[in-house]
Amino acid sequence: MAEGDLGLGLLAWLGGIDPAPFFVLSLLPYLAFLWLAGRIEGFPVLARRGFQLTLLFVAVTIVASIVALQTTGRQLADVDVLHGGAEAFLTLANLLVAIGFSRALLEQRGR
Repeated sequence: MAEGDLGLGLLAWLGGIDPAPFFVLSLLPYLAFLWLAGRIEGFPVLARRGFQLTLLFVAVTIVASIVALQTTGRQLADVDVLHGGAEAFLTLANLLVAIGFSRALLEQRGR
């Protein structure tokens, strides 16, 4: 078997794997990160809220994906109103993280 055939075979095999269990498993380290962030004294509260809001983004995205499929028969990425609404939660979460760390940095420099 040629090297290219092996690579294509591996890609085909990987493409057949259901990613859902990996998605669920990826939440575990993120939840551990949030738990640890809550226990670090100097971790900015606003940044932590932003990271927590990312979980809300995940939940909203799942619901929006289901709504998109059931109402239009299309994937979420193809339904601009729902996709944009879900992405707004990620934008807000990222903004809170950035502002939280920026404020903490400014406070630290001001001391």
